[in-house]
Amino acid sequence: MDVHRCRFVPYPPSAINALAFSHPSPGSARGGDVPDDLRLAVGRANGDIEIWNPLNGAWFHETTLRGGKDRSIEGLVWTQDPPEHDDADRSYPGKLRLFSIGYSTYVTEWDIATGRPTRHSGGNHGEIWCLAAQPRRAASKGGVSGAARDRDASPCQKLAAGCADGAVVLLSTEDDDLRFEKLLAPPSAKKARVLSIAFRDQTTLVAGCADSVIRILDARNGRLIRSLSLGAGPVGAPRDTLVWTVKIVPGGDIVSGDSTGEVRFWDGQTYTLRQRLQCHQADVLDLEVSADGQTVVSGGMDRRTAVYKRSAARKGAAGAGGSRWSTMARSRLHSHDVKAMAAFDSKAMSVVVSGGLDTNLVVTPLGEYGRENHRKISSLPQAPALQSAPARRLVVSWWNREVWVWRFAGSPPAIDDGHGQASVAFEMAQKPKLAARIAVKTEENIASASLSECGTLLAVSTASELRLFRLGPPKPGDGRELRVRKVEMPEHISKRATRQVLFSPDSRWLCLVSPESGVALARVVMEPQSPRGVRIVPELVKLARSKPRSESRPGASSSSTLGAYERSISRVVFSADTRILVAGDLSGHLDSWVLEGYEDMTFGEGRVDDSDDSDDGATTASSASEASDGSRADSRRRRGPVLFGQRWVANPSRKLMPDLPAAPLLLSFRPLRGPSSSAASKQDGKIIHATRHNPHPHSLDVPVVEDRLFVMTADHQAFEFQMAQGNLSAWSRRNPTSCFPERLLVCKDRAMGCIWDAAGASERIWLYGSSWLCMIDLAQDLSPSRQPGNDRRGPRHEQRRKRKRGSKFDDDDDDDDDDEDLVRAHTSGAGSRIPQSELRVSLGRKMRKFEGRRPSGAEIIRLDQAPPPSTSSQAPHDDSEDKTTAEWDLVQARRRAADNTSADAPSELLASQTQTQGEALPANSALTFHEDAGASTKRAFWITHRYRSILGLVRLDGRDAQDDMGDTMGDVTRDKTGNKTGDRGVLEVVVVERPSWDLDLPPRLQEDYEYAV
Repeated sequence: MDVHRCRFVPYPPSAINALAFSHPSPGSARGGDVPDDLRLAVGRANGDIEIWNPLNGAWFHETTLRGGKDRSIEGLVWTQDPPEHDDADRSYPGKLRLFSIGYSTYVTEWDIATGRPTRHSGGNHGEIWCLAAQPRRAASKGGVSGAARDRDASPCQKLAAGCADGAVVLLSTEDDDLRFEKLLAPPSAKKARVLSIAFRDQTTLVAGCADSVIRILDARNGRLIRSLSLGAGPVGAPRDTLVWTVKIVPGGDIVSGDSTGEVRFWDGQTYTLRQRLQCHQADVLDLEVSADGQTVVSGGMDRRTAVYKRSAARKGAAGAGGSRWSTMARSRLHSHDVKAMAAFDSKAMSVVVSGGLDTNLVVTPLGEYGRENHRKISSLPQAPALQSAPARRLVVSWWNREVWVWRFAGSPPAIDDGHGQASVAFEMAQKPKLAARIAVKTEENIASASLSECGTLLAVSTASELRLFRLGPPKPGDGRELRVRKVEMPEHISKRATRQVLFSPDSRWLCLVSPESGVALARVVMEPQSPRGVRIVPELVKLARSKPRSESRPGASSSSTLGAYERSISRVVFSADTRILVAGDLSGHLDSWVLEGYEDMTFGEGRVDDSDDSDDGATTASSASEASDGSRADSRRRRGPVLFGQRWVANPSRKLMPDLPAAPLLLSFRPLRGPSSSAASKQDGKIIHATRHNPHPHSLDVPVVEDRLFVMTADHQAFEFQMAQGNLSAWSRRNPTSCFPERLLVCKDRAMGCIWDAAGASERIWLYGSSWLCMIDLAQDLSPSRQPGNDRRGPRHEQRRKRKRGSKFDDDDDDDDDDEDLVRAHTSGAGSRIPQSELRVSLGRKMRKFEGRRPSGAEIIRLDQAPPPSTSSQAPHDDSEDKTTAEWDLVQARRRAADNTSADAPSELLASQTQTQGEALPANSALTFHEDAGASTKRAFWITHRYRSILGLVRLDGRDAQDDMGDTMGDVTRDKTGNKTGDRGVLEVVVVERPSWDLDLPPRLQEDYEYAV
């Protein structure tokens, strides 16, 4: 495989200004589980809001709410409506709602299901600088008390906004609305900005201002309860101290961070200063507090993250009977200012997420700080904003409101390296050129873009419209690489709000996914004789979606705190022959449709087949499945129109498809290995006669050539489905996720995409994430890293793992081997666990327990493990090993049935397969990956971590880049082996890297020992 490493393709990520979890930390000390609907909202400086799912530490980027020109997100808060009750008096949790602010007088509510603003609320006050939500409380179960009769006792959460003129505004969220309620504090005489705000309880507000004062307000009537003065600033600094952040410690105490770099702790009862700590050399911009109130984390302009712990004061010392705070650690986890932090602290997940001008998310362990590593999440999108037209060697990237098109020159001819292997010269014949630069004149950021495989059409969508461009050869003497012309479309299509767009491989269909996750298809017709060259058929094919299995069960409730958000489509893919369309949503449900009939340009467009179901013949199975969903009339409506002799219908096997355990990260069909899709698109002389009931007949055949779909979910489980049969493929049954190499399963960064290498007899798939590139050969069966009875640490460790719980050990030497197991064990949501040997400061994790004065018969107890359920000899043992053994036995049985060999043959074959780390990749612009000629077997797996911050991986064809940009579309000439004409037989890809050190960031604070950058 030839790999071109590119860093010239720009993608400027935006700074993180706000972070907010959808649920507060549990009130009890780190108790409870992580809610299934827990989400993290990330607000960026370009107006985008990203929604992340923690997913047990996987951190999956689900969707992005697009911003627009001159918009910025400066604050985010979540609220939850009161519980709802149905006719049977069953209670359901209230809906989660997301609000944002950004350098304006408005508070915006977002619909996360559609990605668009729902409503705005403004008023006659200054710009809003900060926003806080009232603490959540359960609805009253008994009668209404006197206090509850007041509107301030409503179970709906209120919002408090601090303004630039010193005013504090209270907003109501009752009745699924957002409206101004009252002005708590009028603008001050000094016009001191309210920089931070927090609710101390249901009726008390704490506001940090720009005049060195923290004000305590009564949320019911706006009365000023107390003013806390921070005093004058240090010598040489401005007189007024800016209180950038205030937070409430469980119990009522107040903690603040200001522009002097100090963190101050205030008594919540007497409103007096208890303690002040100087841990930052510049402004403290944000704070977070643990659920038990024993830990505080701060971040500031000096790039430092500081952790503070509360400890009881010694008797007789100052402040006896109280508590003191001390600095536990200081670390530099960011490369620029830390502007925002958010914490979620529970028993299952305890983390602090921080972000700032370096655009990356950093997840730091909170409860396990010092025993687990932190984790840095790349700012690049998990859904790559990168596509290519391999036949034309074009690469397209987009961000904000710009689209750039690059053209790669053809590779030089192959050179024999003297070892019987074909290699390629590293130096390219000509550097890539910027072929076109498109600035979309709209207020919204680009939501999606798609480049046709033929390289002649480019579709760009935003939250309000869809645009189509034609890429053609430039005029003689123009000096440009490409000529870009806008294609006129019917108004109801061009003004259609579209979340995702995707061209089919033959460029004849354009898939449009609406913000409401409705799926529609537009037919593209090339007209070389027409001045426009291309035409969009006005009739849209609207496809009906099916319900997930969880909603189809009798008595199942569709009530969810996230509403229809979980049904949002996240991935869409066509099969290589354009006969199957699959859409996956965030709930893990897959919808699929098939294209029946053969293309007949004389048939016409927009005709609806009203024939009786009994005349359909070939689609009897489809008609039977549709009959269970509704009446015959509804079945006809769901079939849609017939365009040029073809019609999209629901996949007859869709009901056999299981729901995925998590949302799909990538969907990809295997490429064609035989003739072109055009061969399967011809009717081969079949004649269909018209009848009285069917005056416009068309074929009902579905000539699917390749229906195997590779799926990888957000929790890195891999499956391959046969969409025509609705079941797992033979390879997937023989190779479940447990058989995948452990080096791939332990990768923290999620998979972003894949590329197929199907030249000749190869059946390889190349997966990639933001920091890794992996190859899996689907022509071979994988060997798991840990087979039962074959532990790589020896039989002694294997025997020890099978011992029952509560067993005693004679020594603790074997316990040192458990460090590797602890690293793989479930963590608190950040990075992996730090091995015992690498801990910088630790009191140890083991103790020796013995009775009496003699240490004989002592028992080694691990302090970081949960106590056994019973200490008796009959205690149940860990059945994970038995489960692994049973699963491996089933895999071996399936492989024996497939190979029709003896029971020992698969083990010998798998033992001979090589799984090695790839060689160090040179920094050249291209490289070649090939097999050793002397190797007896091919590699089944290969992985490398030499790449950093991968924006995307796209494929190119090994042919000259100076081909004409004709108006032909659809089919690419292939030879008898299925390879495209002009290919050199070697897969050629472009890896686009965007490392953090290449980002253009504003100047940062320099330490005394640092050189200016």
